[in-house]
Amino acid sequence: MKLAILKMRSDNSKIKEIFKDLSFSEEQIKMIESVFYHVKFKKGDTILKANDRVDHQYYILEGCLRSYHIDKLGKEHTIQFGIKDWWISDYTAFFSASKAIMTIEVIQNAIMYRISNEDKEKLYLKIPKIETFFRKKLERAFAAFQKRILSNLSQTATERYLNFIETYPNIEKSIKNYHIASYLGITTESLSRIRKDLSQN
Repeated sequence: MKLAILKMRSDNSKIKEIFKDLSFSEEQIKMIESVFYHVKFKKGDTILKANDRVDHQYYILEGCLRSYHIDKLGKEHTIQFGIKDWWISDYTAFFSASKAIMTIEVIQNAIMYRISNEDKEKLYLKIPKIETFFRKKLERAFAAFQKRILSNLSQTATERYLNFIETYPNIEKSIKNYHIASYLGITTESLSRIRKDLSQN
């Protein structure tokens, strides 16, 4: 995989897109540009594999990615789809300095900005409102994952599918059925039955 890595070009609009509702001085903008890197990946690329060292998280400008875990029996369990304006990484490894337990693959050509944990910590010290920004992102992400755990424990497969459509309204036709089934914890045959039943209602 040939990876093009470029520093973020001087473009306030991109910074405003990443850090919505925040304003920065020219000096702060230069600091941010110095630690964010512009990266492009093609469909089918793998940006992280299980047991890799995890140093970066990614802001998705365009495209779609999938993070998944492979169990001891070789079965894939899709944890997250990453779409425009989302962040993605193996956060268990990213925050604990441990090896990756996830694999992240590109399922639609992607343009992203990446930042290392070390550089992010430096930004926290120099621009405290960025730390607040990421803390709020993590709070919302934690709430979403907790909601998903409860969904998997208490909802029917049909209800989980409807939640998936609500969470990812524009990607269903662009990703493989087994990816969706893996995310929902069902077989592709069950997914087909659910769609058929819903179409008849």
